[in-house]
This record gives sequence, structure tokens and C-alpha cells, in this order.
Amino acid sequence: MDGYRGTVHWENIASMREEFQQMQISDELYEIDRDRFTCAGGSAPMDMMLKLIADSQGSKLSANISEQFMCDRIRGRHDRQRTPLQAHLGSGQPKLIEAVTLMEANIEEPMSVDELAKLVGISRRQLERLFQKHLNCVPTRYYMDLRLNCARRLLLQTDKSIVDVSLACGFVSAPHFSKCYRDFFGIPPRGERHLKQASNSK
Repeated sequence: MDGYRGTVHWENIASMREEFQQMQISDELYEIDRDRFTCAGGSAPMDMMLKLIADSQGSKLSANISEQFMCDRIRGRHDRQRTPLQAHLGSGQPKLIEAVTLMEANIEEPMSVDELAKLVGISRRQLERLFQKHLNCVPTRYYMDLRLNCARRLLLQTDKSIVDVSLACGFVSAPHFSKCYRDFFGIPPRGERHLKQASNSK
């Protein structure tokens, strides 16, 4: 896959980007790059196959097959893999969704709340009110939770050192990362790794 564009399930994107830097990993539902076909899992293979059928045999046949499989619609490759926040909040909170999307895209170099507010076009106070009202937390807490969950995936899915994981998730030092991780998950990063290794050796 070196030099090719591909995709994986959203939970594995961060670790894949760290481990396979010669591969262009996207967060699309599926990718078709020359003779390489990849998809995000779940029902994404169906979307990819329906797209291939539409391209080679026409959209009518693709739509008929979609009906047989009771797919309510054929998703395109640009449809987001994850929509839980949008589904939870509805379309009435575009500024909040925009802020969270920016957070998810800036894990390694976290943005300040002031920067986020400026980019989404509202005041810091307005942004804080949106988070408190709809997510029951302040933006910094939500951002920290995102980064720690990303760190956990890297710890469990890669062999990267704890220092490298902490840097990849925007922490300035490994001790600070370890403290935050332990406070959030109830176990230090090293302990998490040991549990994984013990589980794999059984």
C-alpha cells in the first residue's frame, strides 16, 4: 500500500497513520485507488460494491441491488464514518459540531479554546455555553477526553513508546500524560500496555 490512498475504520485511523506513513490514509467510507480497494468496515463494503456496480453497469442496477439488500440509501465515499455527535445534537448546533470536528482534526497540536471560538465564528463564552448545555462539560474537558481516547487506541494498537504516544496526542511531557491517563482510565499507560500483553500471551 506504499504510495496508495486507503481507508480503515475510524478507531484505527490514528494508529495506522503512525505505523504506515508511506500510505495515504483517509477517513472516507471507502477508497478506490488504481488497483487497490479499501473500506472502513461495517456496511461500507456494501456502499463500495454498489458504487462499483453503478460505474460498470449503471445506477439502475445498483439501485435495484440496494433495494434487495434493504439499504435505505447508497452512501458515497465522502459520507462521514462517524455521525454520533451530529445525530445526538441534530442540525441545530452547527457551531458545536464544527468545534468538535476541529478538535478531532487537531489532536497532536491542540488548539486553544480562543482559537476554536475564533475559527467557528463565535465568542469563547458562547462556545463554552454550547458545550455546557449540550455536552455537559467545558471545551477543554471534552478536548482532553478526545486526546486520551486517541492515546488509548495508539497504546493498544501500536508498539509506539509511551513518550511517542504522548507527543502524538498533544502532551508536552510523558509524566503529565501518564497522570492525565491514570486519572481518566484508572490505570497508567504502562499498566494498560502490560494488561494488553498479558491478554495476548494467554
